Amino acid sequence: MVEQLLINDENYYVPDANQLVTEDDTPLDNFASEKQQRLLVGSLYSSQQQQTFLAAANVGIYHAYKQPAIVPDVFLSFDVEIPTNWWEKQNRCYMLWEFGKPPEVVIEIVSNKEGDELGKKLNIYEQMRASYYIVYDPTQQLGEEVLRVYELRGRRYFETSETWLEQVGLGVTLWEGEFEGRQDVWLRWCYQNFTVLATGDERAEQERQRAEQEKQRAEKAEQRAQLLAERLRAMGVDPDNL
Repeated sequence: MVEQLLINDENYYVPDANQLVTEDDTPLDNFASEKQQRLLVGSLYSSQQQQTFLAAANVGIYHAYKQPAIVPDVFLSFDVEIPTNWWEKQNRCYMLWEFGKPPEVVIEIVSNKEGDELGKKLNIYEQMRASYYIVYDPTQQLGEEVLRVYELRGRRYFETSETWLEQVGLGVTLWEGEFEGRQDVWLRWCYQNFTVLATGDERAEQERQRAEQEKQRAEKAEQRAQLLAERLRAMGVDPDNL
C-alpha cells in the first residue's frame, strides 16, 4: 500500500514518490523502435528551440491514484520542463500531480500484438486526457492501417484521418528517407506544409549546403567581374579608374 500525502485539501491526495517505481532498469526494445523513438524526440529538440516543452521516450507517466505508471514510446508535453534536480525521486518520471497537466501527445510504436495499443492503452490515455494518441504500426500487426491518430473530443477519443494536430501546431507524416545510415519509412513530425522537422544532422547538412551555395555564388560573381575587367582593358579602359 502506497503511503499517501495530504495536500491542501482533505479530499486531495498524491502518492509518496519515494514509494513509486519510477524506473525498473529492464528496458527491452528492438533496434527499429529505438531508432524511431530517437528520431521523434531528437528532431523536436533540434527544431522547436523557441518553445518550452518536454519530450521523452520510454519514460513512465503516473496518471491516476493507485494506478501503475504507463510508459509510452514517446510523449510530448508543452509548457513544462524537467526540474533542475532530475535525480530527486519525484522528478525522475512524469507525475501528473507534479507537472500539473497531461502530455498533449502520446505515441505508441507497435512491434507485436501484446501491447494492446487499441484497447487498454487507448483507454488509459483517454482517461489521462492526452489531447492526441498516435499509434504507428509499421508492420501492420493490428490491421491494414499503418498510422492511426486519435483526437480527444470531450471525454472520448475519436479516430481521425487528419494528421495535422491543430491543438499543438504540429503534424505527423510518414517519410521515406535515410536516418543515421538507415533507409526506411519513418514517422516524422512535420509542419503544416508537410516539411519535416529536421534532426541536428539534417540541420548541419542544410547549413553546409547553404554555405556551399553561397561560396559558389561568390565565385561566379568574381569570375564575371574578372571577365568584365578583361573586356574593359581590351577596349582601352582601365576598370580600376571607373
